[in-house]
Amino acid sequence: MNFASGDEFSFGLAIIILFAYVLIDGMYAFYTQSVVRGKAFVSATTSAVMHFLIAFGVLNYVQNFWYIIPLAIGSWIGTYIVVRMDSKSPPPIE
Repeated sequence: MNFASGDEFSFGLAIIILFAYVLIDGMYAFYTQSVVRGKAFVSATTSAVMHFLIAFGVLNYVQNFWYIIPLAIGSWIGTYIVVRMDSKSPPPIE
């Protein structure tokens, strides 16, 4: 199986993908929280931006599967940061 299906691997692009997926998965965690809290406009806007950024990642790892590695690392970091920050905030007043 040839993981590099055409394009050469670029560490610069890998770093961009990593940070893009930190943002995407941070947004996904934020999106999930806003859906649970019933914030329709915030949820819809976050979803639209998130899917635009996801397309960037998909277009790159389809060209070279090695980009899945920074994608997965960024994904983990983004979710961890948002969930960790939320767990430190006081519970919402209902």
